[in-house]
Amino acid sequence: MRQFRRLLTLALAGGAALAMSSSVQAQFGPAKDPPPPRQSLPDGVKARYVPLGNGEPGVLYEPVDPGPKSHIALFVMHASGDYLTFSACTELSKRGYRVLCANNSSSKAGTFDDGIFDRVLLEARLGVSYLRRYPGVDKVVLFGHSGGATIMTAYQDIAENGVKACQGPEKIHQCPDTLADLPKADGVVLADANWGQAEMTLLSVDPAVIDDSNGQRLDPALDMYDPANGYAKKGAHYSPAFVRKFLAAEGARNNRLVALAQQRLVLIEAGKGDYADDEPFIVAGASFIGNRLFSEDPSLLHHSRKAWPLIHPDGSITTQIIYSVRKAEGRQNPSRTMAMGALKTTVRNYLSSYAIRTMPDFGYDASSIHGIDWTSTYASPPGDVEGITVPLATIGMTGHWEGLAAETIYDHAASKDKTIAFVEGATHLYTPCKTCEKPASAYGDTVKTTYDYIDGWLARPGRFPAAPISRR
Repeated sequence: MRQFRRLLTLALAGGAALAMSSSVQAQFGPAKDPPPPRQSLPDGVKARYVPLGNGEPGVLYEPVDPGPKSHIALFVMHASGDYLTFSACTELSKRGYRVLCANNSSSKAGTFDDGIFDRVLLEARLGVSYLRRYPGVDKVVLFGHSGGATIMTAYQDIAENGVKACQGPEKIHQCPDTLADLPKADGVVLADANWGQAEMTLLSVDPAVIDDSNGQRLDPALDMYDPANGYAKKGAHYSPAFVRKFLAAEGARNNRLVALAQQRLVLIEAGKGDYADDEPFIVAGASFIGNRLFSEDPSLLHHSRKAWPLIHPDGSITTQIIYSVRKAEGRQNPSRTMAMGALKTTVRNYLSSYAIRTMPDFGYDASSIHGIDWTSTYASPPGDVEGITVPLATIGMTGHWEGLAAETIYDHAASKDKTIAFVEGATHLYTPCKTCEKPASAYGDTVKTTYDYIDGWLARPGRFPAAPISRR
């Protein structure tokens, strides 16, 4: 409760204190990965608390004096993080837009039940519906950062195409009919999206784990943190043979986990499960913390396949092959610990939120990921954007390993009006990289660079024109 007050006070610094209902306070929990930036309101911006329903809090940021861009409102939400004070809230509102930043039920501590992903999509509907009714707003744009892209792309795909987008025979999990008739947005901005909540689970599965319920038993031949396999804290160098062996085993273990969860669901629904409604699903070595070869060996997923616009510190743009400037993370194997290494969820939530199929050729190299059945789940931005037709911008940061997901998403996007760009030297939170190939000062103000570009995309004449004023 104290944290909620503190976050909102920071978000609304310089304004009046907000009155919050005890039910909202009671349901709020600590923020999860990644923690959002916290900053005071810039001059010319006001903000107020918005109760979205279901006890989920939001904060609406808007210009004190609305201008020509204020008819465009952005909705910002992450899959599981606290985004009430994320940088987009103030950076875009001070550029003239209205911005609704919201939390959801999976950002609370202690959520451990089924249907979290489907429930969050329903909570996103509350945000979009609020903006659709807000005076002066006639265009709504979804803003997805990191895992927030999973929510925003799934939402828009279902909003445009109905529940058939999430109930197809190819889907591991069939969404509920309650997701019918979601109000559509007018555009989507994905700023350093990752490959998706399900894909990131796949890419975090440790194939060295011998027993899914025991993180202590590891196969040394598949341990990416073993120096004998090429690991070094300052930067790993894995051989092509080890990469192939590791990724083949990772894909195979992932598919076994999907099959195991599906088998448990059949038993649960037949009344033969450990519980009547759901079961815990705790998997050793499958959390988002580590086990990604490319986070320790920067030569993997190091550059784009094609030439794309790269935004430089001075704002100039060149079209070129995009190179990552990140360095190795230097982690240790988290699989041995339950707190950091285990995926702790339920059978139903695993299947709806984290499960995706791989194909026999699953793997990745210096420039791309392949062999993933992107449409086997709707927790997958590359699969979701195949059904989205509104204007879409996907922007990658070269100072972090998630940046190249922008190319994958762009290649799958069906929108006729689609844009891709990369920000030189920006981290996952858009700040100048302090541990990359150059000093942070060489990359300039990457936060400003990022939001200036997004501003230009949103304000492009004809993309999101204001609705004509009705005359009686």
